[in-house]
Amino acid sequence: MTNLPPPAEELRLLDAELWQLDARRAQLLSRRAWLVAALHQTQQQSRAQASTQPPAAAPRPETAAPSVQNVLLVLGGVLLTLAAAVFTLVSWGHMGIAGRALVLGAVTLAALAVPVALLKRGLRSTAESVAGLGLALTVLDAYALHAAALSRTDGTGYAAAASAVLAATWSAYGLLPVTAALRLPLPCALAVAQFPLLLWALSADAGPYVITAALLVTAGLDAVAVVRLPSGAVRITAAVGAYGMGGWGVLGAGWLSLTAGGPGDASRAGALLLLAAAITLGAVRRGPGIGHAFGLAITSGLLVVAALGGVARSGVPSEWAVPAHLAVGIALLGAVRIERLPDALRRGFAWASGAVQALAVLWTLPVVAVVLLGPAGWAGRVWSGAPSDARAAVAVGAPWPPDAAMAPLVLVAVAAVLALAVRAQEWRGRARLGSLSLLWATALLLPAVFEAPYLAGMVVLALMTAAALYACRVTASAAQVTALVLALVTAVGLTLVSLASQSATLGVLSVLTALSAAASWRAGTAPFTAPAALVYAAALASASGAAAEWPPARTALLVLVVVAAAALLAPRLGASRATVPVEAVGIALGLFAVALAVTDPPMLALVLALCGVIAAGTALRAGRHPVGYAATALFVLAAWVRLAAWDVGTPEAYTLPVTVPALLVGVLRRRRDPQASSWSAYGPGLAATLVPSLVAAWSDPHWTRPLLLGTAALLVTLLGARHHLRAPLVLGGSVLALVTLHELAPYVVQVTGALPRWAPPALAGLLLLALGATYEQRIRDVRRVREVLGRMD
Repeated sequence: MTNLPPPAEELRLLDAELWQLDARRAQLLSRRAWLVAALHQTQQQSRAQASTQPPAAAPRPETAAPSVQNVLLVLGGVLLTLAAAVFTLVSWGHMGIAGRALVLGAVTLAALAVPVALLKRGLRSTAESVAGLGLALTVLDAYALHAAALSRTDGTGYAAAASAVLAATWSAYGLLPVTAALRLPLPCALAVAQFPLLLWALSADAGPYVITAALLVTAGLDAVAVVRLPSGAVRITAAVGAYGMGGWGVLGAGWLSLTAGGPGDASRAGALLLLAAAITLGAVRRGPGIGHAFGLAITSGLLVVAALGGVARSGVPSEWAVPAHLAVGIALLGAVRIERLPDALRRGFAWASGAVQALAVLWTLPVVAVVLLGPAGWAGRVWSGAPSDARAAVAVGAPWPPDAAMAPLVLVAVAAVLALAVRAQEWRGRARLGSLSLLWATALLLPAVFEAPYLAGMVVLALMTAAALYACRVTASAAQVTALVLALVTAVGLTLVSLASQSATLGVLSVLTALSAAASWRAGTAPFTAPAALVYAAALASASGAAAEWPPARTALLVLVVVAAAALLAPRLGASRATVPVEAVGIALGLFAVALAVTDPPMLALVLALCGVIAAGTALRAGRHPVGYAATALFVLAAWVRLAAWDVGTPEAYTLPVTVPALLVGVLRRRRDPQASSWSAYGPGLAATLVPSLVAAWSDPHWTRPLLLGTAALLVTLLGARHHLRAPLVLGGSVLALVTLHELAPYVVQVTGALPRWAPPALAGLLLLALGATYEQRIRDVRRVREVLGRMD
């Protein structure tokens, strides 16, 4: 109930509240008046600043006057040219021969003469536009002449002659003293000069060789112009013509060389390629100031190789085509030793030779890929029988590449060049490593190329692996990495090849395990060879189990021997870089053993337990204590799998193996850290058994499990109360209350059914009255209980 104060006291309280409200209202009114004055002053200052601001600047023109002038002049010239073209093509037939000549001649002469007067007045841009119109009119004059008087002549031939005449006319017009200031006639003359030779060849029904020669000769003349002319628009036009016509000519000559039907055709195509090479070479030698000299030198070297190689290819069998080009490319290095040649040319020839050699090595890659990756086909038919020879062993499901017999020759030749020809100190080491890699690839190909016996091929691969591992003793890091990579790649290829035969597989895996283990004594290679030795040992164990016809689950025990060896090896490595890789491989092999045993539950339980033992031993090492959690999990999983194999359905059989270790860990943690919470120390372990047992007891019709669970919950509650631990007290008490409720529920239901219907509401009302009467006392009791729990750990 609410207690009301006396009237006098209540009146005093109301007066005090009203006085406070009046004071607050006066304060707010004063603040409002100040804000209104400040706002009025700010508005006046804004108006004053607006009146004193300078006027906005005039908009800046977006286009400059010279640009507008040039656009207008170009547009005017284009329109006049179009008008002249329409007049010539449409209105020409309505005039007589004299009228036609008079009109076109007068207009053309006027258009070519007006720029002279304009140049004298200083109107150069206008003169350029009118001159462009005059040049276009000369083209129309040529067309009109053919249409009116020379219509029976060949159109292509007339176009060739007309383009030559126009080129000469425009050049003469641009070189006149009065028109020398014009920049348009000479580039236009040079652009038209690209077509006479090509059109003449087409008009004469010449073959592809003559047409290609016409393109190359035109490109050569352009190159001469580039060399002789000063920089400017004319030189740029000549450079564009040289690259354009020369590019088409080189493509045509290359196609003719590839499709040559005999030595004669190949020789003619080679001559064209040599002509192109001579043009690029002349541009490099005669024009040292021109750009792209280095690229032109490379191009000339490649063209020489293509020319001579194509001729040589036409006279030898098809498999010698690549070696023939490679021989020419290597011979090209002789020009690098000539001191009289420009430096750009010598470097270009060196790079061209290197490009040819690189392309030759790329040609051998399909053969190397078949030898390295082809044996992977044995994975689908393991131990199906030894093949007849080394080629059959590698080309399992892939076709043998044609002309593969020349691949070793190509690799040896390039290796010799790298070893002997590279003299620069900064490239010497890399060249030697490349040479050794190519020789390794050659040795890899030889057994398959020569169809050596199957056993001989494996012996070669084993010797190569051993030699590469021995070469890892070098101190240079790049050489050591190269040797290590070659060793690992060869070992993988040897393993795949050995899958064809059972005895070969066991022998090869044994040899590779021994070689990798022996190489692991060197600290530089141990991070790679030690894990490889473990992998080969596990593969040997699996193969041995399969050879003994053991089921996979039993073979998992052999794999666990390798896992144990990895666990014993890791602490001996100490702080070596190989420690972590060895441990990682051990974990992976342990998972592999579990996967092998997954189909046999009893054996899976044993494998999990053994993995737990290995993990527990690892957890004893310094810095590996967290592995103890994994060991505990493995032991629990082993127990669960074992119980499942025995068809045990009691949940406590699965939860108690978790609860007991978890509680022991909690006790140890509380001893090390007395401030640790009981929830983190004991909560997971207690919940692992109490919660599943409570769920099972709630649906259990018998009395045994509820009685045992209630007894256990009572003990846990008492222990929590005795040691002031919150987690045991709360969990044990909650489970005890729920179990008690479950056991007393039937009796409560019976009592409720025996009472009259008015009894439950009456009891509820009495309960509410009791709660209301003792509300404050209950709150104090709750606070005291909370304080007591708060003082607990």
